[in-house]
Amino acid sequence: MTLDRIIDRHAAFQPAQPALADERLSLTYGELAGRIDRMAGGLSGLGVTAGKRVAHLGYNAADIVVLLFACARLGAILVPLNWRLATPELVYALQDCGADLLIHDAAFGDTAAAICTEAGLQHRLVLDGAAGTAMALETMLAGAPALPASGNTEDGLEQPLLIVYTSGTTGRPKGAVLTQAALLANAQMSRHAFDLRSTDHVLTCLPMFHVGGLNIQTTPALLSGARVTLQSRFHPGRFIEAVERLRPDLSVLVPATIRALLDDPAYMGADLTALRAVGVGSSVVPPQLIAALEARGIPVLQIYGATETCPLAVYETMAMRGACPGTTGRPGLLCDIRIVDNTGVDVAPGIAGEIWVKGPQVLSQYWNAPDATAAALVDGWFRTGDIAMRDADWNVVVHDRKKNVIISGGENIYPAELERVLEEDNRIREAAVVARRDPRWDEIPVAVVVLAEGAVLQREDVLALFDGVVARYKLPRDVVFVSSLPRNAMGKVQHHILRELVAADRQSAA
Repeated sequence: MTLDRIIDRHAAFQPAQPALADERLSLTYGELAGRIDRMAGGLSGLGVTAGKRVAHLGYNAADIVVLLFACARLGAILVPLNWRLATPELVYALQDCGADLLIHDAAFGDTAAAICTEAGLQHRLVLDGAAGTAMALETMLAGAPALPASGNTEDGLEQPLLIVYTSGTTGRPKGAVLTQAALLANAQMSRHAFDLRSTDHVLTCLPMFHVGGLNIQTTPALLSGARVTLQSRFHPGRFIEAVERLRPDLSVLVPATIRALLDDPAYMGADLTALRAVGVGSSVVPPQLIAALEARGIPVLQIYGATETCPLAVYETMAMRGACPGTTGRPGLLCDIRIVDNTGVDVAPGIAGEIWVKGPQVLSQYWNAPDATAAALVDGWFRTGDIAMRDADWNVVVHDRKKNVIISGGENIYPAELERVLEEDNRIREAAVVARRDPRWDEIPVAVVVLAEGAVLQREDVLALFDGVVARYKLPRDVVFVSSLPRNAMGKVQHHILRELVAADRQSAA
């Protein structure tokens, strides 16, 4: 059964149940099912058939979700584009996936026209208005015949449904291909992690061009018959207002949005008690950010995963929350985890190694990249490139990206361990540790520090924080002060930019 038919079934059971809303649309399950019918019919009339790629460029909107389920019905593939990318990067994604159609917000009309021209793409629709010669989506829907689901969907779950381009920090991004079965398995694990119920209300504020915004709670909620409200973009004040007014049960945040929330003047006086849980992830989450939310009575569940895992792979559940402080969670309900050394051999508890993930939610391939697929998938195991260790009960502690590991004098140094020391000091707002080339040690760790407002720290003060806390070979040898850390759309620190920064700053360590 394809995913769109699950929405049909929910509509049959509860047609008047609120399903999906944004600033423009508010749909019950009956209305959502009908809009999927018309979206599928309209896309079919434009020549979108099984295997065709439909790209989207714009902010969060209900019609992105409608488009996803319409693609599921047609066997087509949705390609959500990161609107923060530069024009050449967007053109590359369109050309790489061979998109047949672009649907975009009117706000991105000029960008859409430019990238379609450069990519040689002739067909585009405007999601929320009109832009030049592009057809308005509402015009298409108004004239589209309904295309209900057919009964011949036995193999539908194995069809590719999403191509999500990774936010790779080096080289060209890769398009991770996720099937309908992957999204369904991911939804089952989301239900397990968050105790997700049909009576729940999810507030989505993270961008849905990433699997975090789209798949941690949004699609699982709809596949569970729950209610979803979308915010077009995250803004701390609007998030607080929505929690107080709409009383949602669940949401997902990343470190960058948590920091913005904590800094908002309305945060401390806000009534956030409606939230049964907030999922946090996308990178190693500083403990003090979790503690700040918990102090306001907001239960926090950590999540670990990747674009290629849809993204759930390791997580905490409501039942186990806080039972193992410092850990990220346990392997997900439907997937297996290995932690291996450089030769692919499993390491013992307490030893750091690379995380490998295997399960129905893992990507089937990288689009148009057989070599990259072969390098990433080993007998069905996805090699994440992330470093972690576990205890005997499989509580997992995620350290860092494998490529971020610093090898100094032959010893491995995990930046996340040093970053935790820095972030425990309230005079430091945020920090990262990266490698700098060194003629004697090959690499040395360098701390990049953002001071809290009004704080005054010198290089020696920062280095002193590590005295007696970590082994001498791990000690940072230098400190670089910056006003902010460079981050991508999901709040992940862009370590490649920091490595360039510390390479340019040649202040020698003592």
